[in-house]
Amino acid sequence: MPDLTLSFMNPRLLDDVSFHPCVRFKRWESERVLSFIPPDGNFRLMSYRVSSQNLVAIPVYVKHSIVFQENSSSGRFDVTVGPKQNMGKTVESIVLTVHMPKAVLNMNLAPTQGTYTFDPVNKVLTWDIGKITTQKLPNLKGSVSLQSGAPKPEENPSLNINFKIQQCAISGLKVNRLDMYGEKYKPFKGVKYLTKAGKFQVRT
Repeated sequence: MPDLTLSFMNPRLLDDVSFHPCVRFKRWESERVLSFIPPDGNFRLMSYRVSSQNLVAIPVYVKHSIVFQENSSSGRFDVTVGPKQNMGKTVESIVLTVHMPKAVLNMNLAPTQGTYTFDPVNKVLTWDIGKITTQKLPNLKGSVSLQSGAPKPEENPSLNINFKIQQCAISGLKVNRLDMYGEKYKPFKGVKYLTKAGKFQVRT
């Protein structure tokens, strides 16, 4: 069976690390190297957090204006999503989800990119944007219909965003090398980085 050793260029970034049982923990403690015999099939080798000393730049920004008018059955919704120009990578598979207040009956919006749906039962707005570039920023705006006579919502909703970035690890972690022992054949070695948004929320 292959015996693998994986090292990183900057292992000091890692904090609160947890490993698959196949990892030899003592080797990690002493050398900051992952030594393991991989099990069959897909598996998660390691989970980690980035320490608070290494701030991670959020790759997207959101401009928003959500207004519910006093003593009125209408409101306005205007949201623009854009990439940070210093990323250098395309942000894709972007989906924005908003849990609107209970008083909202319907939303009449116009997207410049992608498609949106509004669930009037669960009061959930979903905007499937796709990819974004700096040339044309996607925008979603329009009117909001509220229950007649209902009080103005006390708080504006939060915006939840999901996205992916291919070949990018915004944590800054980079693989140094992967060595294999115990096998005679020469393996193909490559690294594929993928960033996925976890719980990314924008307060309005």
